[in-house]
Amino acid sequence: MRMSRRELLQAGVGTGIAAACGAATTPPLLGLIAPPADYPVPPEGIALYGRDIRFLVHGLGLTSMTPEGYDAVIDKIVPFAKEQARAGASAISIFGTSLTFYKGAAFNQKLIDDVHRETGLPTTSMSTAVVDGLKQVKARRVAAATAYNEEVSGRLKRFLEESGFEVVAMKGLGLEAISDPAKVTQESLQQFSADVFKSAAKADALVVSCGGLRTLEIIAPLEQTCHVPVVSSTPHALWAGMRLLGLHVRVPEYGQLIARG
Repeated sequence: MRMSRRELLQAGVGTGIAAACGAATTPPLLGLIAPPADYPVPPEGIALYGRDIRFLVHGLGLTSMTPEGYDAVIDKIVPFAKEQARAGASAISIFGTSLTFYKGAAFNQKLIDDVHRETGLPTTSMSTAVVDGLKQVKARRVAAATAYNEEVSGRLKRFLEESGFEVVAMKGLGLEAISDPAKVTQESLQQFSADVFKSAAKADALVVSCGGLRTLEIIAPLEQTCHVPVVSSTPHALWAGMRLLGLHVRVPEYGQLIARG
């Protein structure tokens, strides 16, 4: 059964309230630094881990998913991370897959290291979460369906190759405006992603890349169709953030990796 973001949020708020009423201790606070200016607490996060984690979000004000757009906001990440540390965050996740991979694997790691050095907090990024997810399922040859234009998709290909994977298929939706991924329906995204996988030469995992795409509800159906693990940006960044806090929460129905905890 598929749920809209509104339904996920309502369900998550309910579980969060129930947890707050019955919990003996306050759940740890995960800081999220996200590309859009008005990025809310992800409904997927509340639905998956609302009983176990609280969220604090800072939006960077990214307007376009292009190298020029990323360059305009990248220097805000460390100052926002320091604000989150002062607000009581226990760990920090830098959201935005393309924001963190667009200058390559070494830059992504430097960004993580800079935030960790300035805050003293465990830190990861959405791009690192994707890599960690692929390693967890022992993937080596991957197909990738993205929201991006050709240039940014190409940068993802290089990032994945630098991270030790062979990319056997890559195709993007050609989107650039930060608001465009939210307009993509789950049905069309599921079909697009399945088609990208079908074009691959024996891929052993499928990546669906872009934090703005709503992928939580299509992970399991895609795994059933493609018969390989699926790793996607927002759900698996939340999974990685949960683990960064030292938690291993198993949630069925959203693909094999999230089910493992």
